[in-house]
Amino acid sequence: MISIIKSGDVYAPDRLGKKDILTVNGKIIAIGDSFTLGDLSTEIIDVSGKKVCPGFIDQHVHVTGGGGQFGFSSFIPELNAHDLLAVGTTTVLGLLGTDGFVKELSTLYAKVKSLSETGVTAYMLTNFYGLPEKTICGSVAEDLIFIDKVIGCKLAISDDRSAFPTEHEILRLINQVRLGGFTSGKGGILHIHLGALESRIDVLLSIAGKYPSLISYISPTHCSRTRPLFNDCLKLAKLGGMIDISTGGTTFTEPHKAVQIALSEGVPLHNITFSSDGRGGVKREDPLTHEITYQPAPMDRNLKETASLVREKILPLEEALRLITVNPARNMKIRGKGEIKPGYDADFVILNDQLEIERVISSGRTRIVNN
Repeated sequence: MISIIKSGDVYAPDRLGKKDILTVNGKIIAIGDSFTLGDLSTEIIDVSGKKVCPGFIDQHVHVTGGGGQFGFSSFIPELNAHDLLAVGTTTVLGLLGTDGFVKELSTLYAKVKSLSETGVTAYMLTNFYGLPEKTICGSVAEDLIFIDKVIGCKLAISDDRSAFPTEHEILRLINQVRLGGFTSGKGGILHIHLGALESRIDVLLSIAGKYPSLISYISPTHCSRTRPLFNDCLKLAKLGGMIDISTGGTTFTEPHKAVQIALSEGVPLHNITFSSDGRGGVKREDPLTHEITYQPAPMDRNLKETASLVREKILPLEEALRLITVNPARNMKIRGKGEIKPGYDADFVILNDQLEIERVISSGRTRIVNN
C-alpha cells in the first residue's frame, strides 16, 4: 500500500515545516517538499494546515487491567486497541501491577499479541511487583530471548505492597535483563514501580554510583509521586538515568509542572518521559464521606500534559513531543519508533492548532478520524 501524507506541518519531532511523507507498506520511504504519483492506487491524505507528529509511545499501561486490592470486584477491565489509538498511542508497553496471580503473564502475552494484530505495536514486561520473579520460560533472561514481545522486567521498590528487594536482588535482575537483552538484540530494561515509602530510591542511587554502566538498564516510574521522591529521582537523572512521570496516577504536582521543575534543576530533557499508568487502579478517598473507590487511571493525559507544556510556554511543541515519542523509544530501546524519518514505521498523529487529535495512522493505515 502506497500513501502520501500531504502538506502537513511535520514535527519529527524536530520541526521540518511543510512536507509530504511517502509511505509504502507501513514504512516511511521519503520526506520531501512535494510528491506526486500517478498510480491510482496511491492514497493521498491531505493534512494541509495540520501538525503531523510521530505516533505516541506509552511505556506503562495495564493492558489487561489493574486492580484487585479491594477484592475481586475491584479488578479493572482490560482495554482494546481503540482505547489506545483514540488517544494517539500507537506503541504501548503492557505490564502487570500488584497482582501476578489472577492477572497471568500468559494472559498479558495474549493481550499484547491481540493489540499487535489490531493496529497497535505492543510489547510487554515479564514479572510483576514481586519476588521471586514470575516468568514464562523459567528466567527473565530466557523470557527476553525466547518470547518475542518481552523487552524487559517489572519490579516494585519502596512500596508496602512490594517484596522489599535488596540491592543484590536488583543487581541480579539487571544482570538477567542485560544478558537477555544482549542475546535477543532487544537491549532490555528493568522497569521499576516506585512507592511512597521513606526508602525512596536509595538502592537505585547506590547502584548508579557504584556501577555507572548499569544506569541505562534502570527505568523508574511514578517518579513524581511525592516531592522527596522526585528530588531523589532528579539526582538519578543528573547521573544519566531516565525518569518517568505518570500523567494518570498519583503525583505531588501536575505532571507538566514536574517537568518544569526538573528542567529548572538542570535535568536534560532527553532524560524525561511521560507515561499514563493507563488502566492501573487509582485509589480515591472522598474528603467528606471518606469513602474509598478504586478507579482506572485514564489514558488520555499524556497528550493533555504535553499540550500544557506548550500552552504554558514551558516548552515548544517540538521539544514537548519528545516526552511521548523519541525519549520513551530510547528508554525502551525499541527501533523504528518515535521519529518521522525514512526507514521508520509509518505511525502518525495529526493534530489541529488546539493540539487535539484529528487522525491517527499506525503502520501506514488510518485507524482514527475525528471530524
